[in-house]
Amino acid sequence: MAHDGATDPLLASPTTAGKPGRSRNMYAFGCATLASMTTILMGYNLALMSGAQLFIREDLGLTDGEIEVLAGSINVFMLVSILAAGWAADVLGRRGTLVLANAFLMVGALAMSLGGSYTALMAARFVTSFGSGFAIVVTSVYNAEISPPSTRGLLSSLLEIFISLGLMLSYVSNYAFAGLPVHIGWRAMFAAGVLPPMLLATGVLAMPESPRWLAMRGRDADARAVLLRTSDTAAEADLRLEEIKQAVKEAQVSEGGSVWSDLLVRPSPGVRRTVICVAGLHFFQQASGIDSLVLYSPLVFAKAGMSSNDAVLGATIAWGVVKTCFILVATLLSDRLGRRPLLLASAAGVAASMASLGVTLSVGATSSAASATASVVSVMAFMAAFSVGFGPLAATYSAEIMPLRLRAQGVSLGVAANRLTSGVVSMTFISLAGWITMPGCFFLYSGVGAAGCAFIYARLPETRGRSLEDMGALFAK
Repeated sequence: MAHDGATDPLLASPTTAGKPGRSRNMYAFGCATLASMTTILMGYNLALMSGAQLFIREDLGLTDGEIEVLAGSINVFMLVSILAAGWAADVLGRRGTLVLANAFLMVGALAMSLGGSYTALMAARFVTSFGSGFAIVVTSVYNAEISPPSTRGLLSSLLEIFISLGLMLSYVSNYAFAGLPVHIGWRAMFAAGVLPPMLLATGVLAMPESPRWLAMRGRDADARAVLLRTSDTAAEADLRLEEIKQAVKEAQVSEGGSVWSDLLVRPSPGVRRTVICVAGLHFFQQASGIDSLVLYSPLVFAKAGMSSNDAVLGATIAWGVVKTCFILVATLLSDRLGRRPLLLASAAGVAASMASLGVTLSVGATSSAASATASVVSVMAFMAAFSVGFGPLAATYSAEIMPLRLRAQGVSLGVAANRLTSGVVSMTFISLAGWITMPGCFFLYSGVGAAGCAFIYARLPETRGRSLEDMGALFAK
């Protein structure tokens, strides 16, 4: 239901209008942080299989093929929730959809910990995929919409920091519970993810709704109240509100068909360029092979000569730390240097480090100790390069360039391309390594990274400092 713009605002307006306030920037930071924390659980559930598969295989007697499908299937399952997330975010609101995401994540974690067969675990992964899909799409949209232009790069990158934190926590969980009996250890790993969604859902309810969603519902007073708390000045808040209201009016005038029709069937030239940029960026992010290392790093390190499970899991934790640290670098630099330079440097670094890993594994048979060390260094270099651009900025860039009316579904489309590509990589890595060898896989991913660098150079303009409503003019050129 649309509400009258004269209704009482959700938040009391600041009394110090007109002066830049650090507290307002911190308020936007707090909102984006609360929203992004849901993606911790997405990262945790995606990567937990990296170590848990070693114990599930032994406990339930699963084959290599079943493990491969179980590990990668969540990315394919997520397509359903990702494509539904845009609709849910527009109907339930950004905040309501994040609460629903946490509910799915809690149920999925519980079901995984209790699963006693391959079929039960696949069903549990399907439930978990709904929470993960809703979380990554809606967090991207919410963070872009709640952030002032001056800090949108930083705040929109927070979700990747929390995804990486979830990855790292999953590796710590793998290591911490590895000493338990086989039939208990992997269940404890998943059970650890049951309680956090309930706490995070409570935190999400404390957030304000997105001002752009409120404006789309005719709740202009509520939208202004949120903007006053998340803008640098009251004048900026009023300017942002006028731009949002104008974008809403233009969207209403241009509504001639469904959102999906305007995105895919009859897009304007500007929208077509935007969709190509979003889908292409997400494709290259995943096709460069990140999930081959997130899910199968124990196999890669074992191939390089590591024989101890403790050493393998320890190396995995180490590159998880590197990944998180370099995402922080990207977060701090994206509003200073811009998105485009970081993405170009990232893609080039990904191509070089994947080639280095391929070379290392190719010559590894002659010196196991040296090969193991060189492989760990190459993997860490890859994680550093990936995390300084590809990792955090694909979601940031996608959410900020989509027009308001198409944003939720447009981001869904990009994430769907992301997860579909991820599913192909994760569900074929073992088989592909058997066909073209493991070094061959990494040479292939290196080539994809180089192609991604060319795509970014040719297709992606700089967006730093522009308002969301100004992006249409940038892509109409």
